[in-house]
Amino acid sequence: MKLIFAALMIALVPSGPAWGQAYPTKPVRLVIGGLPGTAPDIIARIIAPSMMESMGQSLILDNRGGGAGLLGAQITAAAAPDGYTVLIVGGGSLVIVPFLTKTPPYDPVADFTPVTLVSLAPLVLASNPSLPAKTVQELISLSKAKPKDLLYGTPGVGGIHHLTIEMLNRAAGISLMHVPYKGGPPAVIDAIAGRVQLVITTVIPVAPHIKAARLRPLAVTSAKRTSVYPDVPTVAESGVQGFESHQWFGIFTPSNTPGAIRERFYKEVRMAVDKPGATTILDQEGQLLAVNGPKALDEFRRTETAKWTKIISQLHAAGAIEMR
Repeated sequence: MKLIFAALMIALVPSGPAWGQAYPTKPVRLVIGGLPGTAPDIIARIIAPSMMESMGQSLILDNRGGGAGLLGAQITAAAAPDGYTVLIVGGGSLVIVPFLTKTPPYDPVADFTPVTLVSLAPLVLASNPSLPAKTVQELISLSKAKPKDLLYGTPGVGGIHHLTIEMLNRAAGISLMHVPYKGGPPAVIDAIAGRVQLVITTVIPVAPHIKAARLRPLAVTSAKRTSVYPDVPTVAESGVQGFESHQWFGIFTPSNTPGAIRERFYKEVRMAVDKPGATTILDQEGQLLAVNGPKALDEFRRTETAKWTKIISQLHAAGAIEMR
């Protein structure tokens, strides 16, 4: 990680010719829905140097980490739709968090126009090695034999980790019991100690524990296997057909930003991630490159919103989740 950041910490000074068209004629503010060192920040620092060289303008990286990305999204929603304020953020800020809030500060669909998806981050379901189940199917059988006896830890209520296991509960007809923590590390520690039998997290935080056999990976939640754990099957491969879940990171502009500007910004992102080394860094971070453009991101966002709001509604109806 230190080597990655050392490579990325370069002066953000533009060079090279400007675009031959009107946009951009001044620096572009890239609002990052996360603190320094988080996934959106890492992605921004991967693409910024190449984009500034091509654009001939600075990208001003503005980290706004409050409220699980809410603050950065709120700032972007209120900005002028002229292409000079652009948001890079985790998808949960638009397809999950607003639907857990009684009075969200923005409309997650109407207030943003999509530019492009950038990457997907699979989650891994891991168990304490003492758990008899070594596969997802064995876990399902064990849970059906002992309903509500198996505990899983997550970084908190209502996040993608929690909703993913609740989706598995419904898909498989089981009752894994949720134990929320204040962040991912305490959940991992308790899974290692056996205070919970299972933990779900992104792939990198548990990699050393899996390597040391302190945790056993059962499956990853993405549609494809991750290069970090190439021998670990997906949940879908493990018999839960159609199952797919991941964190994702996308780029958006304020509503009504002209399509030509969004398309140009997308193409610049595409060129930046195609540069040597960019994909390697994302792989090392446990992410899958998924740059796809405005139309594809809009369709993806709507599908994700429908999927997660359904789970949220079910949990709320059951009293398992409260609107904040």
